[in-house]
Amino acid sequence: MDFKTEIKNVFLKNKIQLNEQQIILFEKYFNLLILWNDKINLTTITKQNEVIIKHFLDSCLTINLIKDNSKIIDIGAGAGFPSIPLKILNPTLEVVLIDSVNKKVNFINEVIKTLDLSNIKVFHYRAEDLAYKNEYRENFDYVVSRAVAALNVLCEYSIPFLKVGGKLLAYKSIDYLNEINLAKNAIIVLNSKVEDVLKLNIENNERNIIIIKKVGKSPKKYPRQKNKPRLLPL
Repeated sequence: MDFKTEIKNVFLKNKIQLNEQQIILFEKYFNLLILWNDKINLTTITKQNEVIIKHFLDSCLTINLIKDNSKIIDIGAGAGFPSIPLKILNPTLEVVLIDSVNKKVNFINEVIKTLDLSNIKVFHYRAEDLAYKNEYRENFDYVVSRAVAALNVLCEYSIPFLKVGGKLLAYKSIDYLNEINLAKNAIIVLNSKVEDVLKLNIENNERNIIIIKKVGKSPKKYPRQKNKPRLLPL
């Protein structure tokens, strides 16, 4: 099946209707992903059907949770998932992506250029460093993150970027309850709370979106630097 027909059908089956321009953008994205993957190993998932389901559709699972004109930051963006698919579906979003691997940042810049996306930028940065810059700290409506770190670690990287009232949308699989349990202290220390868990089944794969709402300002000492969030989780 050709790419355009397959992605249209897969998304429609999952109650997302793509317009022609969105389908064109996803096809360009797919072609770039496959082309660059030979050089810098962006993903082990390369078959057309699997990229559509496991990368593109999966990234878009939070689209109905994000309000128009919101500011979102994607931590550990890798090949641009989930924020670039979300941007394709909702062009009103203002998007910042960060990744600590420069080759991946170069790839994302090429995607932004080729897809002619506006109001989106990517930085070669570690989250624990960028979070101390005034223009980014406590300045976002949503943090999105997928396959980056355990929830207790991810909270420390993410929550300082959020405005009070902002939300972390953490993409997790079947072990989400254990992750929430291990992250209880981090969630409290960072002045936040678990608001909900969106439970989904996508093509027979369980997916859980943990929604954590920020309820108070972040203590100034977080996130800790020098890899402490991973080495000594809260």
